[in-house]
Amino acid sequence: MKNQKRIIAIVCGGDSSEHDVSIRSGKALYSFFDKQRYDVYLVEVKGTNWKVWLEDGTTAPVDLNDFSFRNNDKKVIFDYAYITIHGTPGENGILQGYFDLLHLPYSTSGVLVEAMTFDKFVLNQYLRGYGVRVAESVLIRRGQENNIDKDEIVKTVGMPCFVKPVNDGSSFGVSKVKNADQLAPALRNAMMQSDEVMIESYLDGTEITVGCYKTKEKTVTFPVTEIATNNEFFDYDAKYNGQVDEITPARIPDDLAKRAQALTSAIYDILHCNGIIRIDYIVTKGDDGKDKINMLEVNTTPGMTEASLVPQQVRAAGLNITDVLTDIVENQF
Repeated sequence: MKNQKRIIAIVCGGDSSEHDVSIRSGKALYSFFDKQRYDVYLVEVKGTNWKVWLEDGTTAPVDLNDFSFRNNDKKVIFDYAYITIHGTPGENGILQGYFDLLHLPYSTSGVLVEAMTFDKFVLNQYLRGYGVRVAESVLIRRGQENNIDKDEIVKTVGMPCFVKPVNDGSSFGVSKVKNADQLAPALRNAMMQSDEVMIESYLDGTEITVGCYKTKEKTVTFPVTEIATNNEFFDYDAKYNGQVDEITPARIPDDLAKRAQALTSAIYDILHCNGIIRIDYIVTKGDDGKDKINMLEVNTTPGMTEASLVPQQVRAAGLNITDVLTDIVENQF
């Protein structure tokens, strides 16, 4: 009798500095999925070495010709890929292109959206055209870092500012720069992670983040989380080593929370996203004393460990993460 369960691959790992973080998200997702409904396997990606973790603790190589593997001499072909790779190749459109070639549905947005959201500078310029508030920024490509005009940069973005890789996550390579003399070492640090680096204005305010997903039947926008840390910014230690308070719902007025949720839903539609996204913002005060919501980043494969922000928001919304994942998978069948 044919197996009636869909076979789900949770695709994790990847080739960036976030490989291990992604594995943690993959393991958490494995624990969240409805095993009565799906057969679920963890697929670890590293370069061209892709392997499936089997229940007995062994692994089996993935046949990249059709994204299948053999289990006890039985060929297993996946029905769906839940991508939880943070960084390349799962967050920049590369993996999505491979799955498109195989006509295999997956949990994230498509190639163009993934490539664009992975490039922070491109995304900022694109969404600015839709009226989304973003910080002023300057793009520096590898080879240009020794010929920058410090005075012009300071004039454009001000001080202090942030120097960050254009396409890396988890705050690797990010520096807060307080004077022009710190630009050169900060650029070198960021260039270790990315060939393109963004120098971005510092926005003084309250950092918040909002998760969202949509299906054919509904829009689900999660409660707003406030990010409060005593670190210089929401860096790696703040994110993963507990040096932060993540407060859900955020300690902000209800109307501001609703505005942030509405903006998140609108950006989801502008980009034509798929699956769960999480958008980070800084709320600043305008000259008129009103709250201004500035977009920082769109995360299309947000962290999904038990302690990660989206699972926190799912719980705060009174939802079940297992049901949410089922919604996302079934939306494409």
